[in-house]
Amino acid sequence: MRKAILVAAAFATLSLSACVVPTGPVEVTRFNKVAEGVSYGAGTYVIELADADDDAPADGLAERDADALFLSPYSAAVRREMQRVGYKAKTGTDADYVTQIRVKINNKIISGRSPVSVGVGGGTGGYRSGVGVGLGINLGGGPKARVVTSLAVRIRKKSDNSVVWDGKAVQEAGKGTPAAQPGIAASKLAEALFSNFPGENGETITVK
Repeated sequence: MRKAILVAAAFATLSLSACVVPTGPVEVTRFNKVAEGVSYGAGTYVIELADADDDAPADGLAERDADALFLSPYSAAVRREMQRVGYKAKTGTDADYVTQIRVKINNKIISGRSPVSVGVGGGTGGYRSGVGVGLGINLGGGPKARVVTSLAVRIRKKSDNSVVWDGKAVQEAGKGTPAAQPGIAASKLAEALFSNFPGENGETITVK
């Protein structure tokens, strides 16, 4: 009993510390069909992990696609947000919506020769629509290891497979810092992506 109490206390402390970790800004772009009369925040859904696309990584980025185990904190974070905005999780094949998730982790080394702005390409609105997400980085000083994490979510209507909502959130953090850890990054990205859901169609915002 005492052991169980200690474990529960440890998890509570970890959750509390995750909430106060400075994570930096998140760039978010979303697309919806509000103008076409589509309503949001009701119905049932299932989570689906998207297949990795075959786009080549940007110069200077060593890209790896996350597997199902690595994706678990991200799918859990998206599930929390889906339920927060009004959807209900469902098992089986008769859900109203399929929520498709894609996560990419890009590791890069910054040389530190001079201050420049490094662009990280985004692909929301079909994952390949070319919506760019620019992140300004000061490259002064020695080499720095950075981690760029992107979370893309697409909601499809099960009856006709049409995409009713599509969004992408991107965050950069120092490698090895708490903000770069999957659990913390997943919560921050999902919260930013679903803030003021469904958001303004085609607008890119910065969530701090």
